[in-house]
Amino acid sequence: MKLYDRYGRQVTYLRVSITDRCNLRCFYCLPRGCGISTKPLRLDLSEIATIVRVGVGLGIGKIRITGGEPLVHPGVVDFVRDVSRIAGIADLALSTNGTLLAEHAEDLKAAGLGRVNVSLDSLRPAVFRAVSGRNDLNRVVAGIDAAAAAGLAPLKLNVVVMRGVNDDELPAMLDFAAAHGAQIRFIEYMPLGLAQRWASSYVSRAEILERIHPQLAAELPRHQPGDTATYYALRSGGEVGLISPVSCRFCDRCNRLRLTSDGKLRPCLTSEGEVDLRDALKPGASLEAIADSFRAATAGRPARGTYTDAANEEPANATRAMSSIGG
Repeated sequence: MKLYDRYGRQVTYLRVSITDRCNLRCFYCLPRGCGISTKPLRLDLSEIATIVRVGVGLGIGKIRITGGEPLVHPGVVDFVRDVSRIAGIADLALSTNGTLLAEHAEDLKAAGLGRVNVSLDSLRPAVFRAVSGRNDLNRVVAGIDAAAAAGLAPLKLNVVVMRGVNDDELPAMLDFAAAHGAQIRFIEYMPLGLAQRWASSYVSRAEILERIHPQLAAELPRHQPGDTATYYALRSGGEVGLISPVSCRFCDRCNRLRLTSDGKLRPCLTSEGEVDLRDALKPGASLEAIADSFRAATAGRPARGTYTDAANEEPANATRAMSSIGG
């Protein structure tokens, strides 16, 4: 039985957080002072694999492994191998900050990973450090090159655009992506989670387009159903994606649920209506109990996400940092 919410949208995509730990402290994802769960609260990778298997049986065909930073988990390669063997997964991807990718790229590809998205918020070392808290830009670039060499494709670079931080780098980012055989996506800063700097940081899709307009050729069709990006061909070849969750909502085509590392199915990025899977994973519980949790989370999906506006300094959904949601 496939998963349809009350608005007729089918859930075919599960974002799976295997840890909320990260070796960076990007202020929009894991601000300083935000807590990280203790080990007993987190699911084992075998439990997560079981949840994924049940979800695939309900029609989910796209799995993205997230964190925190998934590559800090010592079992990530074995987890990829286990999940890649589940019949019915058409797309197995991973999101990473790239700092550990150079040492894992070949093993991840051999284990069955299809592709990676790498966060890259600046090409300037000082800005990279200001955003992430570490001088790891060179490691990220090495990870991007290693992913390309390993055949993890299409390779995508995710840039959260922030006013006064990196919004003047967008043309250079396009050139960098082209030189490294990657597709770049510019993402609106989202007013979500703890300790956000919303009004001062937000740059709208319209302003992003204005900044890169000389390099654009034409708008392109979406790559696949449920895609959150709008794509544009570049005059130099290749393409760029724009993800605009605030100014141009894509809720009407949303096809995803999120599994947090502490065992909650989240119906919407902005929603607090999480469904706890822990009882369904207790000894003696049936797989049908996990399936029921998927159905409950799907039924709880709202018509639209809830964000604050630029005039309001309080972000929506302030009970979790982005790192504990899984992005």
